[in-house]
Amino acid sequence: MRGTAVTDTHARYDFDTVVDRRGTWCVQWDGVADRFGVDGLLPFTISDMDFRTAPEVLDALRARVEHGVFGYTTWQQDDFRSAIAHWYATRYGTEIDTGRLVYGPSVLSQLSQLLRMWTREGDGVVVHTPVYDGFRKAVTGLGRELRGVPVGDEEALERELARPDAKVLVLCSPHNPTGRVWTADELARTAGLARLHGVAVISDEIHADFVHEGSTHVPWTRVADDGRWALITSASKSFNFPALNGSYGILGDADDRTEYLRRMETAEGLASPAVLSLTAHIAAYREGGPWLDAVRSYTAGNLAFAAERLRAAFPELDWRPPQAGYLAWIDLRPLGVDDEALQRVLVEREKVAVMRGSVYGADGFVRMNLGCPRSKAEAGVAALVRALEAVR
Repeated sequence: MRGTAVTDTHARYDFDTVVDRRGTWCVQWDGVADRFGVDGLLPFTISDMDFRTAPEVLDALRARVEHGVFGYTTWQQDDFRSAIAHWYATRYGTEIDTGRLVYGPSVLSQLSQLLRMWTREGDGVVVHTPVYDGFRKAVTGLGRELRGVPVGDEEALERELARPDAKVLVLCSPHNPTGRVWTADELARTAGLARLHGVAVISDEIHADFVHEGSTHVPWTRVADDGRWALITSASKSFNFPALNGSYGILGDADDRTEYLRRMETAEGLASPAVLSLTAHIAAYREGGPWLDAVRSYTAGNLAFAAERLRAAFPELDWRPPQAGYLAWIDLRPLGVDDEALQRVLVEREKVAVMRGSVYGADGFVRMNLGCPRSKAEAGVAALVRALEAVR
């Protein structure tokens, strides 16, 4: 399983070379002690990748930096809007109305703003469980009530949406942490339930570009009507530039768009976006497709290696790679291991940091970030296998 798992067409992209991220203020490497209490662990934690972004993006950023003037900037210009439209047309066969676009510093910032607009304290916000911890923090931090329904349980979903004080469904599409890709039929049924019960939908689609072969991402715009809904996303996950701070959204209702922009530009003081984020988005969506295809193929190889290694060591797990993303969501319950004991061995003996499932509301699982060079993935999976063998 060694080597760059990409076709010859994409051989110019090097994902095997290790880029040293220590000392760059990054959360995954330099902030590991904040969560695990120990420095120097090999991290497989927060969902960014250990790869340099696409060369096409780097070239565009260098050119913009060379210009040397970084004054106030507008996102409401054709270069940005048309790049997004081009991406959706070429990647998803979907035409979008660029007049519906809005901008925000991050997907979670957009989520919080929309929750403020569409809910009040105490209102119910429905999510699928296990749930991305950023959703939980945003919802509960605003004083809203988080209501979880298991992934795939449509009866539970309808029951929660039917509650009179349920105001918003936050959909993670594809789902984090499980990597589940919703089918067109599932999304259509969800949209129908939301309309029936008068519940707004916020679809976070930041993992959409990492859907693997055999599955197809369907943007929410394809199933939505003109009611109260939002698609929020960013190129930052796909192209690995979250530190540039930028995202965008598509809002279904014209009055909601006006109110959202009013709040962002006046109450939040965010009329001028980060120019390097705009630059990166435009370059990624216009020129970065081949790099994305290559990195997705490479990380799929990492996941396939993990599946092969885990099946050989623990056939009873029958673990299979996710439909989307580079995060291995692994159900360890068939092994009957103690979560605390496993974490102690991982941290104290194996010197690796792996996210425990309880962070996402699911004991007995781990989430392992394999968006990294193959050598690191192999070291991490080997450490996990040894730790599991030690605590069985």
